[in-house]
Amino acid sequence: MSAEKITIFDTTLRDGEQSPGINLDTGEKVEIALMLEGLKVDVIEAGFAVSSPGEFEAIKAVARVVKDSTICSLSRAVERDIDLTAEAVSGAASSRIHIVLATSPIHMKYKLQMTPENVLEHAVRAVVHARRYSEDIEFSCEDASRSEPEFLARFVEQVIGAGATTISLPDTVGYATPYEYGKLFTYLRNVVPNADKAVFSAHCHNDLGMAVSNSLEATRQGARQIECTINGIGERAGNASLEEIVMALHTREDFFRCRTSIETRRLTAASRLVSEITGFVVQPNKAIVGRNAFSHQSGIHQDGMLKNPLTYQIMTAAEVGADEYRLVLGKNSGRNGFRMCMRSLGVEFGSDADLDLAFSRFKDIADQKASLCDEDLLATVAGTEAFSREKHIA
Repeated sequence: MSAEKITIFDTTLRDGEQSPGINLDTGEKVEIALMLEGLKVDVIEAGFAVSSPGEFEAIKAVARVVKDSTICSLSRAVERDIDLTAEAVSGAASSRIHIVLATSPIHMKYKLQMTPENVLEHAVRAVVHARRYSEDIEFSCEDASRSEPEFLARFVEQVIGAGATTISLPDTVGYATPYEYGKLFTYLRNVVPNADKAVFSAHCHNDLGMAVSNSLEATRQGARQIECTINGIGERAGNASLEEIVMALHTREDFFRCRTSIETRRLTAASRLVSEITGFVVQPNKAIVGRNAFSHQSGIHQDGMLKNPLTYQIMTAAEVGADEYRLVLGKNSGRNGFRMCMRSLGVEFGSDADLDLAFSRFKDIADQKASLCDEDLLATVAGTEAFSREKHIA
């Protein structure tokens, strides 16, 4: 059974920028967009055109320079918004209009202050209006995971009938579990008569730490687009992380039977660029792109890595464009890891006794310090024959 293609929809420039503390100017948006294009992202959501004149101009700038990815902008289900959105992306080689309207009872009652029937009418009218500009229309049913299934099914059927080609089912507040979220896709694909006329998309937030898991389960239940951000940035606790989703599908293609077009060797560089521009530091233990993602400190792990890296790594650092794995010395490290790191400093031990003495000194130092520098390691052989050899080599 061949792997099916998953469209990667990146919303770093829209949902990601909504992170409190991030404010991207036009130049920064263009720089990130070009990086995303090089990463071979299928769809780049460049912003929310109606939010400000500067945002409108930034989206236009991105649309002008990016040639290989589809450029889209978010729009409320309002004709003026749609007109502005269409204008903002009109210069793109490939463009999409992305409309959003809430479908959950709590959003319809308190935020929209509209009846379900009014919401449905607005949605259909918005899609019909957007079709004047483009055949590529995405509709997001905001707060889909807390919507009533029967109403949502009727809603999806009618917006597809009006011309929507992608249906996004956002877990807007990160409330769903993987089982519940996957079940929603299965239900809609089974009961909506024209479900085969649209691509179903996952858009997950990370409030309970399940955004990536929910997105991956959605692919198992028929979603063929995933919306995500570099480093998982976004509102509140963030969005599903692009790099984690891509590498999960890549590493476990045997399980998910899905693939992407992403150039995985550019993932680390993409992460670093977004971190540098936004000022949002990537946590050291972040999956795939964190500083420690390919680092090993435990003696048991280091010994296994030296014998065969497959013992403790399910992917290589090279696959994501990172430096090769590191053996980091600390109080939990073992003799083999210590010997290898000392060898990289030019120190070879002539006997097991020399190694034992230096390793004992190393343990004393490691008990006192969280991280050790080269000088600390060389101090373990000071005054010994190994130290003399090291100085001679240097």
